[in-house]
Amino acid sequence: RILKREKPDGLLPTLGGQVGLNIAREVAHRGTLEKLGIRLLGTPLETIEKAEDREKFKKMLQEIGEPVPPSGIVSTIEEALKLTEEIGFPVIVRPAYTLGGTGGGIANNAGELREIARRGLKQSLIQQLLIEKNVAGWKEIEFEVIRDSADNCITVCSMENMDPMGIHTGDSIVVAPTLTLTGREYQMLRASSYKIVRALGIEGGCNVQFALDTSSFNYYVIEVNPRVSRSSALASKATGYPIAKVASKISIGFRLDEIENVLAGNRRASFEPSLDYCAVKLPRWPFDKFATADRKLGIQMKSTGEVMALGRSFQEALLKAVRSLEIDILHLELPELEKLSTGALRTELSSPTDRRLFAIAEALRRGLSVTEINYLTKIDIYFLRQIEKIIFLEEELKTRGWQGLNKELLFSAKYYGFGDHAIGKLIGLKEKEVRSLREKHTIKPVYKMVDACAAEFPAENPCFYSTYDQENEAEPSSNKMRAAVLGAGPIRIGQGIEFDYCSVHAAWALKEEGIESIIINNNPETVSTDFDTSDRLYFEPLTLEDVLNIMELEQPLGVVVQFGGQTAINLAGPLVRAGFDIIGTKIENIDAAENRRHFDDLLEKLNIPRPPGGTAFTVEHAEKIAQEIGYPVLVRPSYVLGGRAMEIVYNIKDLREYMATAVKVSPNHPVLVDKYIKGIELEADAVADGSECLIPGIMEHIEKAGVHSGDSIAVYPPAHISPGLQEKFIDYTTKLALALNIKGSINIQYVYHENILYVLEVNPRSSRTVPFLSKVTGIPMINLATKVSLGKTLQNLGYRGGLAASQPFVSIKAPAFSFAKLFKLETSLGPEMKSTGEVMGINRHLPRALYKALVASGFDLPANGNVLVTIADKDKKEALPLIQTFFKMNFNILATMGTALFLEESGIKVKRVNKIREGSPHVVDIIQSGAIDLVINTLTKGKMPETDGFRIRRAAVEHNIPCFTSLDTALAAGKILEELILGEDPGVFSLQEYLDSGKER
Repeated sequence: RILKREKPDGLLPTLGGQVGLNIAREVAHRGTLEKLGIRLLGTPLETIEKAEDREKFKKMLQEIGEPVPPSGIVSTIEEALKLTEEIGFPVIVRPAYTLGGTGGGIANNAGELREIARRGLKQSLIQQLLIEKNVAGWKEIEFEVIRDSADNCITVCSMENMDPMGIHTGDSIVVAPTLTLTGREYQMLRASSYKIVRALGIEGGCNVQFALDTSSFNYYVIEVNPRVSRSSALASKATGYPIAKVASKISIGFRLDEIENVLAGNRRASFEPSLDYCAVKLPRWPFDKFATADRKLGIQMKSTGEVMALGRSFQEALLKAVRSLEIDILHLELPELEKLSTGALRTELSSPTDRRLFAIAEALRRGLSVTEINYLTKIDIYFLRQIEKIIFLEEELKTRGWQGLNKELLFSAKYYGFGDHAIGKLIGLKEKEVRSLREKHTIKPVYKMVDACAAEFPAENPCFYSTYDQENEAEPSSNKMRAAVLGAGPIRIGQGIEFDYCSVHAAWALKEEGIESIIINNNPETVSTDFDTSDRLYFEPLTLEDVLNIMELEQPLGVVVQFGGQTAINLAGPLVRAGFDIIGTKIENIDAAENRRHFDDLLEKLNIPRPPGGTAFTVEHAEKIAQEIGYPVLVRPSYVLGGRAMEIVYNIKDLREYMATAVKVSPNHPVLVDKYIKGIELEADAVADGSECLIPGIMEHIEKAGVHSGDSIAVYPPAHISPGLQEKFIDYTTKLALALNIKGSINIQYVYHENILYVLEVNPRSSRTVPFLSKVTGIPMINLATKVSLGKTLQNLGYRGGLAASQPFVSIKAPAFSFAKLFKLETSLGPEMKSTGEVMGINRHLPRALYKALVASGFDLPANGNVLVTIADKDKKEALPLIQTFFKMNFNILATMGTALFLEESGIKVKRVNKIREGSPHVVDIIQSGAIDLVINTLTKGKMPETDGFRIRRAAVEHNIPCFTSLDTALAAGKILEELILGEDPGVFSLQEYLDSGKER
């Protein structure tokens, strides 16, 4: 529809990942491009299909004499079993046209193959699987190549996975440039990648992945991404070569020698980057939030984000990357591994998980040889020797202690990338004492430029990294005012790309005010780490030590902390104590919002209600608070983001279990215990200047309080808010913003229950909903918040306080989840955030806007078919109208015994299905057979893997079947289908008519 409306001259499909390629392929096959005269730019459709269709790809490689693993293409489970008899177990299963290895896996026997193939066929766009010989243990190498229409090719970057084949490259530690290849191996793979890219006819960026047997010079071509990819972003940031920009220009006809690369001193883009430093990428996994999920790594990607660090050596880059992860670990040490027996540690090494890097360090500390660790991990001995050097240096620091520490040893530790915190821990000093020692010995970091030409030519890249070698290349401007903006670090659940949006817009706003912006961040996937976003970029860990080093060099007028999520807020206090100013809301006001006691006092003074509760410093204290306010209670640690370790508990037994397993309560780490109020949740982001507060809009959550706001579907403008409630909302928000003397952004969450509006939470910073609200209201919130932070007023900027006028449409923000990739993870929604992203749907009518958002998030609402219903007793009465709606729409209703009896008594025709204990074919068998189109399952007691509910939810997710675990969401979806299918709202299109017309949904 958009192509018909816009009639563009060209369509560029290779910059939107797998989604972009899949959509381009579909519109091309429908004849839309030909009919409208739209040219597919850059890489041709035939090339995309050759690279993405497993059978065509294999045939093409065989034609040009490039080696591929023994493999075959199948479209059924039976074909997969038959083919594997020829290849032999173990085999790798790779679905066609999927992203991040979705649906794939390694099968060691027929049972595993059946399950992976069933799942993979459901996930593949064309129901096609590649079954290939497993070369796990071989070295994985990637080449990032660019080719133009005149057949010029360059290698932007060679990258080496420290982890061997068998682990998805998105879950691997990646090093650039390659460090362990011989000259012959490098040239052999480089020549192969050029041969493949030319045979395919790629025009733009391309990523080629190889498996290399270093003992024989044998290699296999594993995969080609005929587009820019996750690796392209990494290669761009590691080299300073603007891959996406160059690929875009190639797509409209430019040659490499016609495109300018300003980073490399205005040299041509045909100039191949050369590195005199090492880049290390570490994945960021969500297992700190998902303790029950399967941590084992394989060919299906599980990480949610990544960090990159640069250094003059592998050790320096590796240890800086570890500091950047924000997992409360600042060195190669993981306390939980120290408790393992050596036998269990060997298992940790041979069965890869997210902890393997730390397990290697622990094994070396215990005296396991590099040869044995190489045998268990298949990681190249070179990398193991470099980590061994880190452990040797650790031992020397421990042996010498602070009394024996001299300048040479301290410099060696810093040169290897040791942080002051790690050195202090090893020698028995505090971090600030190590800093003092460094100052005494004049050991300071210098900053080198990412120049793409190994300093061979003059360059103009404003991107720098720290090291303890050679002279300083980063010199602060002498006369311009400058401000530092702290980024948000790696993308993880609770702190995603939305905070990078805020950081970027803050940098642009500073520029508009004539102030140079300095961004500090370490995420290679984000816009904030693009070379042209800010005046100066430091690719560094967001720890106090690393940030202070930059502050001392740059001496900015202040630091912006309100746009980098909890990461930046946590650094605010230490930076102020070190003598640097915070731009915007002052530290004492941030503390008044974050500190429970201070915040309670403020609410009492303003006469604003909040759910009763208190701060517990011991288990007994928590029990006492819960007894006084009554169960259920909401419990959570203080100073966290994304609802980490937040739970609703219904009795003292559950409370004791929570306090024993989920948190470590202490005077320094108290736990908040609040009365759980199940009402309508409302939320606002606002901008305040100290005297006025602008509220761009109010959001209402479809799910009642108790589901984390990041996992809730938000509606703007709110659908169920009276004028009186709106007035109270504006009053409370304004009072809080002014009482806290907010200068910039603030986010406030409320719950409305029995005519009382309670404050749940106040965040004295930007939040994850800021980009959503900015886009749907047209109010540039971050631009305003930045300028207000610098001293301007809202009126100066053309705005007034109060609630802005609503837009004439409905906007929906819906979460997207990665449950299919995280095995054994409970999928039901609650106070702890689980979503890994979000989408938006806009329409003039709420049902259609919600429908668009659900479809965009991957939730394929069926128009007919079989609905499996298993409802908890507490929800049955509320769920009845929903089930009646599905019955009225001619869906077939299936239910387990308890739910079936209840529905039959209510006059609904139901087909009963067995619970698991009642024998096959039971409820999970039916889901796996493909007979179910939609699952509605609300949580009963417990979330343990052995319960029926848990297994139902997992089976639905792993077989790509929509599954509602929140009754509120299911009710909203039922309303959508009722209005769209039965056409009760004449202003909304009928989904059934749309389907009957022969078009796809």
